[in-house]
Amino acid sequence: MNPLSVEPGVEITEAEREIIENRPPNVAVQFRERVAKSPDREAFRYPDAHESWQSVTWGEAGELVDRLSAGLLALGVQPRQRVAIASGTRYEWILADLAIMCAGAATTTVYPTTIQDDVAYILSDSESRVVFAEDADQVEKVRGVRDQLPTVTKVVVLDNTVPADDGDGWIISFRQLEEIGAEHLAANPSSVDDVVASIEPEDLATLIYTSGTTGRPKGVRLRHSSWTYEGAAVQANGILSEDDLQFLWLPMAHSFGKVLLSTQIQIGFPTAIDGRVERIVDNLAVIKPTFMGAAPRIFEKAHGRIVTMQAAEGGLKEKLFLKAFEVGRQKDRLEREGKPVPFLLGVQHGLFDALVFKKVRERFGGRVRFFISGAAALNQEIAEWFNAAGITILEGYGLTESSAGSFVNRPDTNKFGTVGKVFPGSQVKLGPDDEILIKGPGIMDGYHNLPEDTAKALDEAGWLHTGDKGALDEDGHLRITGRIKDLFKTSGGKYIAPGALESKFKAICPYASQFQVFGNERNYIVALITLDPDAMAGWAAENGMAGASYEEVVSSEPVKQMVAGYVSEMNQGLNRWETIKKWRLLDHDLTIDSGELTPSMKVKRNVVESNYSHVIEEMYASEK
Repeated sequence: MNPLSVEPGVEITEAEREIIENRPPNVAVQFRERVAKSPDREAFRYPDAHESWQSVTWGEAGELVDRLSAGLLALGVQPRQRVAIASGTRYEWILADLAIMCAGAATTTVYPTTIQDDVAYILSDSESRVVFAEDADQVEKVRGVRDQLPTVTKVVVLDNTVPADDGDGWIISFRQLEEIGAEHLAANPSSVDDVVASIEPEDLATLIYTSGTTGRPKGVRLRHSSWTYEGAAVQANGILSEDDLQFLWLPMAHSFGKVLLSTQIQIGFPTAIDGRVERIVDNLAVIKPTFMGAAPRIFEKAHGRIVTMQAAEGGLKEKLFLKAFEVGRQKDRLEREGKPVPFLLGVQHGLFDALVFKKVRERFGGRVRFFISGAAALNQEIAEWFNAAGITILEGYGLTESSAGSFVNRPDTNKFGTVGKVFPGSQVKLGPDDEILIKGPGIMDGYHNLPEDTAKALDEAGWLHTGDKGALDEDGHLRITGRIKDLFKTSGGKYIAPGALESKFKAICPYASQFQVFGNERNYIVALITLDPDAMAGWAAENGMAGASYEEVVSSEPVKQMVAGYVSEMNQGLNRWETIKKWRLLDHDLTIDSGELTPSMKVKRNVVESNYSHVIEEMYASEK
């Protein structure tokens, strides 16, 4: 592996440098080295059809990946060609990805929610040769555009339910691919070994198509050396060990999920895998992980659910709950400021920890050392609330274009409101308008077949222009202050960072799902609000509307008054020009299926603004 190129002034210890410079040359070698080192240790857990969790060792996974890799070679897949995976997060996704790596090919990721037109574009643009499709629905999506996919020679169904094909063997099962591979290995025992040895660090490993708000998705080209760097950099940070247990639900088609896989292979801890979002809370109680990566929406929902449940109980229990968090925040604040905790406060905290905080931690399995939050900004108040309960959330930051991980807080130096320091071996600086610029081994090669877009994102010196505004403190911790393209200016000349307002409301209102503000070149700020369906079902049961539809509940006068109270509460803490003058409740939540959320649950602001332009204009009718 090439030595790190680190500019003067960028801190990296010799121990960190050794881990990063001596990392494996490619993902295939990284995986095989882990198998050799930990053959009998648990690698993965996954739920079977009966919701019973099955365990797989590294050795068992290694043998299966070898057969699948050989199967791809037998199908004619050549080094550096692309193989696509159209699937949600599941054990077979990871097996398919590792098999692609060991066959010397590159993985093209396709979200299962991708519409058929975009599936055709992604598979065609990437020139994918084989497609792993999760189930019959994904198969039909691909089959429906077969005439647009001259390079696709085979579709492999991950769940082994093979729909009737066109009579030419174009569709096979995951099990059939494994059988083909076993036959190929019997005849060519060194075939996979030879390919693995030939993979260069700079070869393409992954082609991730970003779910843009406008236009076609762009394929981000990420190298083998980028993923091995990500795993090594997290290992160098020292926040995880082989004895940890991860719960992985994040979309593997997203770079956040991929970086957690690279980290697992590098360090060797086991991972329990289930991509069903509705099962997260139930799974946490069963698996009892020590850490998990998640988008902020997961923490917002958990916070809202716990707060509203306590409010519904009322009485002494609610008073005890509120007092516990008051004491917890007070103790945390003193400790962060380096001040002693008074004896009586310490005694109170110990009592509340046993009566309140322990129960909160048990909802997440009771063994969580920390969560890692990424993909969008985490509200500081929510982070402090969890911390008061003894649950640490380490916020991180990165882009698909930087292999997901570029910054992360550490447990011993966690600073709320920041995303931590840049990864060892990478560099950061602020450009014009305080734009965050990143440089290092994790940065993409560029956008696939889009040289002009690549030139806009990557300058000649190799700096990635993120499009995000930021600030660096005296310790090198980065604070994200807004998305440059999302900033807008009122007609009075005041700049507004919508993300800050939106996360503030979701911290104040436990029933909130989404809160989107608008006001570019307008005289005042308006908002579109959606409420969380699960939280509102609970509210309805407590307020005499049990059984009513979501639309009936959110359009009721008591709910409008409740939301008005939360908007008023938020406005009291804002500058005059930031306050929300008008707002509207939508009669449905934003969803991934509607195209208004990305698969990582970020709001597509442009899509929302376009879809509800008539509602927004109505709130400004009095301006005209």
